[in-house]
Formats: sequence, C-alpha cells, structure tokens
Amino acid sequence: MAIKKAVISTALNPAPAVSVAELKTEALRKSIHFLIAFSVPLAALSYPFAVLVLSVGTLGYAIMERLRLSGIQVPLVSDLTRRACRTRNSGGFVLGPVTLGLGALLALLLFPFPAASIAIFALAFGDGLASLIGKFYGKRRPAFLFGKSIEGSAACFAASFTAAWLISRSPAVSLAAALTAAAVEALPLEDYDNIALPLAVGLAVQLAMAM
Repeated sequence: MAIKKAVISTALNPAPAVSVAELKTEALRKSIHFLIAFSVPLAALSYPFAVLVLSVGTLGYAIMERLRLSGIQVPLVSDLTRRACRTRNSGGFVLGPVTLGLGALLALLLFPFPAASIAIFALAFGDGLASLIGKFYGKRRPAFLFGKSIEGSAACFAASFTAAWLISRSPAVSLAAALTAAAVEALPLEDYDNIALPLAVGLAVQLAMAM
C-alpha cells in the first residue's frame, strides 16, 4: 500500500521548476535533433550519398568536438555545441550528435527503407517532441517512467504513430512503432537512446510488417 501511494504521489506531483536557460538549451538541442529527419528524403534520392553524409558528418563532428576540448575552436560548430550543451555534459565531450548520427546511420544500414524511415522519424520527432513537451509541459512523472513525464511519453507515442501511419498506412505497424518508441524513450539511457530507439523501432516495424 505504501509503495502504491508513493507511485500515485509521484505521478501527481508537478515537475521541478525548469529555468529559462534550460528551456532555451533544450529548444536549441531539439531543433538540431529534428534535422536528422532530412536523412530520409536524402536517402530516397541517393542511399549511398545519405550513408556517406551521415558517416562523414558524425566523424567530422567527433573530430571537431575533440578539437574544442583541446582549446581549438571550430567556427560556428564549437559555439553551437557549447550553447546546446546540457549541464551534465558541461566541460566534457558532447555525445548527443554522435549517437544521433549513428542511430540514423544504423537504421539505414540494417533495415529496408520503409522500416528505416519510420525508425528515423521516430528518433527525430518522437524522441525530440518527448523531450520538448516533457520540459515545457511535463507535470506527471510516475516512477515507472524513470523521471520522464506522461505528457512527454504521450507526445513520443503520437509523433511516432503519425510518422509510421503516413509511411505504412498500417494500424499494426504504426502501433508497434509508437509503443516501442515510447517505451525506449522512457528508459534512462541518456544520449544512447539515440541509438537504442531507432534500432528497436526498426526491428519492431520489421516484425509487424512480416505478420
């Protein structure tokens, strides 16, 4: 009974206050996050070129980030990275763009194009909107969501379902994609959810399409 009351209490308590600076940082981060969606139309035009862009872009960012930490500032990129950096990454290597690029790249390499497209859109919009909605409007944070909000998880589900539906026109595929995306996004994976989410969604979509 005590555990049940604690879970209910956690669910109803408002989220801790978030500073304006944190909100601006999150908005900037997710604006960049959404850009990974462009890898889908790019792959539709030229699959090899999309793979090349993601590979070179991810490696190039990693090199520039190492330079930044060594005191060598790369114009625009270093400043943008610093401004978009979360508190937990302050002073260290900002891993998010690397895992973001790898997540999209692995989706393209491992899954057929329809499943890869759904996986990348779930990463871009499902994960991206979950963070934004959670930061701006998240109020209910039950224990089973590991600190994430119900509002953010609902946004992830809705965005992933919509993307999957527009591509597959299948309720089963769309539901599989949305449930998987929301479940993985809720896990405490930090930046590694950028890899786990598209891989899990791509696999779920493939299984749903095979049924």
